[in-house]
Amino acid sequence: MLDKNGIAKRIAKEIKNNSYVNLGIGIPTLVANYIPQDINVVLQSENGLLGMGPFPFEGEEDADLINAGKQTITTLPGSAIFDSALSFGMIRSQKVDLTILGAMEVSENGDIANWKIPGKMVKGMGGAMDLVASAKNIIVAMQHVNKAGESKLLPECTLPLTGVRCVKKIVTELAVLEVLPQGGFRLIERAPGVTVDYIKSVTAGKLIIDSDVPEMQID
Repeated sequence: MLDKNGIAKRIAKEIKNNSYVNLGIGIPTLVANYIPQDINVVLQSENGLLGMGPFPFEGEEDADLINAGKQTITTLPGSAIFDSALSFGMIRSQKVDLTILGAMEVSENGDIANWKIPGKMVKGMGGAMDLVASAKNIIVAMQHVNKAGESKLLPECTLPLTGVRCVKKIVTELAVLEVLPQGGFRLIERAPGVTVDYIKSVTAGKLIIDSDVPEMQID
């Protein structure tokens, strides 16, 4: 079973050379710490930054440099800072190759709910709606079950949707799953020490299992 950093490290393996990547709030922000050294990747933040680096070391934070989740970050040589209008122009014109988001629920058709729980106050949807509508590829980083132990991979989302049929892949503490075009979660990899039967037991949506499901390699 993976911790949050393990999820981020596994997702970093999905990032391709010479790509522009947006990291959502939560677990996705950790991906910046694990991007392979041998590839060129430009991280984009919707609050107006291109060329985001890993998190700063303790004591070296600059309060003026933050990501969309208001966490302090670093910038890389050649980075650029601009207003949010230009940032969303990049997103809406599909300049972002990959978006990595957290989620409360994902359906077997690739729908995502990640912004609101009815009855709880939220500040707003933020940039998620634009990102899911415009990104070429969306990977979700999330826990497999909620705090009540209920599956977050469902036949249909029960929470208000952020986007429809947009998620391509999901990485949880238990597994890597592909959302198939015809619907359903295809189990690609299982986390170290996790059995296929256990993943079955905590996946409410349709789960497609090949004859052999390899264990994740994250190092």
